[in-house]
This record gives sequence, C-alpha cells and structure tokens, in this order.
Amino acid sequence: MKKREPISHIMTKTVVTVNQNDDLRKVVEKLKSNSIRHLPVVNGKEVVGIISRTDINRLTFGALFDGQDGMDEAILDMLTIPQVMTSKPKTLPSDTIIKDLASIFVKEEFHALPVVDNGELKGIVTTTDVIKYFLEQYD
Repeated sequence: MKKREPISHIMTKTVVTVNQNDDLRKVVEKLKSNSIRHLPVVNGKEVVGIISRTDINRLTFGALFDGQDGMDEAILDMLTIPQVMTSKPKTLPSDTIIKDLASIFVKEEFHALPVVDNGELKGIVTTTDVIKYFLEQYD
C-alpha cells in the first residue's frame, strides 16, 4: 500500500460548481445531469459553501426524482443557495495524505470536501473516492 499518497491522485479535478447567486433549481439540474451528490458553491474563485443532494432532499422529495413535480418544488423558488448550503466548508490542500483524509471523513462525518490550493478550487474528494482507492490496494 502506498502510505503517503496525496489526495490529488484520487480527487475529481474537473469540478461542477454553482455560483452563490444561482437558484436552487440550477443546483437540482446540475446534480441530476452530472450524476453527482455534492456541489461546491463559489463566489468567483472562492469556495463559500457546499450543497449536497441530501440538502435538497431535506427540502423536497420531488425535486431529484423524475416525474415527481408538485408543491414540494415551490420550496426551490422560496429559498436561496446560501440559505441551504453549508457555509465556509472545511477545505483541504491537494497534498493532504489520503489516510489523513479518511480519518477526517470518519471523525467529522463529511462525505465530500473541496480541495483548495492558494485560495483556488482545484478539486473535490469524496468518501467514494477513498473507498475506491482502498479497494484498488487489494487488487
């Protein structure tokens, strides 16, 4: 097993983001169209939050499921991204060791963290990335 592997080797480098001024319908559309569960929220290049599929599901059951239009979606028009997102999320530099990341995920119960170097978003790393990495170690 590679003991000092940095998260830059497992993170997603092409990150789908939303702007803090976008509406929640755009969040739903990006989550669905990209088959992802977490979106960093940016203001310019700065990461100001993170919003997840779970955050949206807490608001409405129908928004993320096709053919489930209805009153629940009105919530998406009533709230803003800053009202729903996790503000000032923990971020990590790309040279963080994967083992350290795994410890953070276990202790703090995060499922995704933005990777930021010198104030600029460089990627996102998820629990799925870590599990895939550890599974590869058994091959």
